[in-house]
Amino acid sequence: MTNGIPPAFIFILGALLVPFLRGRAKQAYLLLIPALAFVNLLSMPESTNWTLNFLGYEIIFDKVDKLSMAFGYIFTIVSFIANLYALRVKDDGQHIAALLYAGSALGVIFAGDMLSLFIFWEIMTISSLYLIWAKGTEASYTAGLRYLCVHLFGGLCLLTGIIIHVHQTGSLEFGVIGLNGLSSYLILIGFVLNAAVPPLHAWLADAYPEATITGAVFLSAFTTKTAVYVLIRAFPGAEILVWLGGMMAIYGVIYAVLENDIRRLLAYHIISQVGYMVAGVGIGSMMGINGAAAHAFSNILYKGLLFMVAGAVIHMTGKSKLTELGGLHKTMPLTFTLCLVAGLSISAFPFFNGFISKSMVVTAAAEEHLGAIWLMLMFASSGTFLSVGLKFTYFIFLGHDSGLRPKEPPLNMLIAMGLAGFLCIFIGVYPYALYKVLPHDIEYSMYTAEHVVLTLQILLFTGLAFFALLKRVKPKEGITLDIDWFYRKGGKALLWLANRVIGNDREEIIREN
Repeated sequence: MTNGIPPAFIFILGALLVPFLRGRAKQAYLLLIPALAFVNLLSMPESTNWTLNFLGYEIIFDKVDKLSMAFGYIFTIVSFIANLYALRVKDDGQHIAALLYAGSALGVIFAGDMLSLFIFWEIMTISSLYLIWAKGTEASYTAGLRYLCVHLFGGLCLLTGIIIHVHQTGSLEFGVIGLNGLSSYLILIGFVLNAAVPPLHAWLADAYPEATITGAVFLSAFTTKTAVYVLIRAFPGAEILVWLGGMMAIYGVIYAVLENDIRRLLAYHIISQVGYMVAGVGIGSMMGINGAAAHAFSNILYKGLLFMVAGAVIHMTGKSKLTELGGLHKTMPLTFTLCLVAGLSISAFPFFNGFISKSMVVTAAAEEHLGAIWLMLMFASSGTFLSVGLKFTYFIFLGHDSGLRPKEPPLNMLIAMGLAGFLCIFIGVYPYALYKVLPHDIEYSMYTAEHVVLTLQILLFTGLAFFALLKRVKPKEGITLDIDWFYRKGGKALLWLANRVIGNDREEIIREN
């Protein structure tokens, strides 16, 4: 029986058996692990059972409450869908890394202390890195190396903050910290780096497009969403997060509009969508926290679906740029339909899950009289429809005929995409299924005439603008410079300076000897 076992252990221990299985047995096993973890979640009471005494501190592996359960449910669901999507992958290393990645993310979610949280946090970094390097290209290697360096910096900030916090308080318990000193700011930096808050965001748009086709689906689900979880747990109501979230929502969508590479476009949209969640955490009201958790739940589904669609296109065509694609609806009608579902979901159309969760964050901003944030989020919503709902979908499946005639992707990919698409629609039509798992009880319906009409007006005018300016929004070849340009130039300057100093010292030593 697995009743009460922390779900992280099911994934992490389960990963050890993958190399010993073959064929259909391995495929069934990869689906069994998340299914078993989900069943286990259903039987976990709200309590703490798995604890360990370490150097006089209590290590807690299963802090179970409504917040951790909400993230636990969606993490196990998306793990099942992503494993189904990746069933045909022959590389055992990718399967092991994916299970360790999902397991460590669940470890963070249910960690009741800062030590276990930090350990699982670092396992996430290493396992996700493998999904980038597994692609085996020069671009994936260099992107992965930069990814590692940035996350090591974030981990160092987090560890330093934890050490100072424990020294000051004498407790390892992970709960509300608040911004009240050096330790809290260091911990916040460690968290917001994983949330890809600008200017600490370039690792995401740099690395995710270079991951394997299936690895990118896992990457889209866990790192940034665990960051949202720990922000909810540690810094609810921190005003700085309201403005950081609003900035993220706009920043990510602007770069997405400019992008030509389909997975880089989606990567920038992760930044934008996580901005809604960060803003909700910063607002700190019951509606804001519920909105942040709900949007993380919804985003994992539709963003995973979008990355699966992009992966299917790349897998079947070998092309990854909008300028190389077009007209694929003729031979990939099912993938096109599922792309429409994902595009309508992320654009917050009524009766799709994005409408439910995004409306909660926007409503929270309105209730707290944060007019500027409300406008920023509404502007970002319009940009989302422009860049994903329209640009991404139109230039891949419609638009100029590229002459490519690929078939539909393998059946396991289609079923995985179909499951994600079904859940996007199900939650949009029956939002009470989502309400039941949110951290706070909620009595709210966004299906009012005023809200639906306002949303449709914004989306309609955005669509009219897109088609009226179609030639201007047509994707173009080129490189869009981001903040990482300064990192790279600064790094080169630092290396040049170090070489000059070390080189001069070395020459002087040689002369003296």
